[in-house]
Amino acid sequence: QVQLVESGGGLVQAGGSLRLSCTASGRTFSSYAMGWFRQAPGKEREFVAAIWTTNTYYADSVKGRFTISRDNAKNTAYLQMNSLKPEDTAVYYCAARRGGRSRILSEYDYWGQGTQVTVSS
Repeated sequence: QVQLVESGGGLVQAGGSLRLSCTASGRTFSSYAMGWFRQAPGKEREFVAAIWTTNTYYADSVKGRFTISRDNAKNTAYLQMNSLKPEDTAVYYCAARRGGRSRILSEYDYWGQGTQVTVSS
């Protein structure tokens, strides 16, 4: 069992930056691919970014603005978000799965509780 806890959300003006963190319990963090998803009000949860070893994967809407990374020694994954836009406003969730990176929500086994990101115009 893996427990995930996100942090780092908040309110930021358009053009600003935030860094989200996702800390995992357990001793096998390095064996999991990590993903970030988001859900805006009234919309379905959507893929944002994923990382497996050093391989990364991004949604087109965030490519060039967001960077996913991980520190296996700290059992933590990060999402650095730059040049934020009002349309990035959502609850952001981290997720973990065994094996390779994926953009498919249903392929992830463990989820955090989410952290709110609000971007004002």
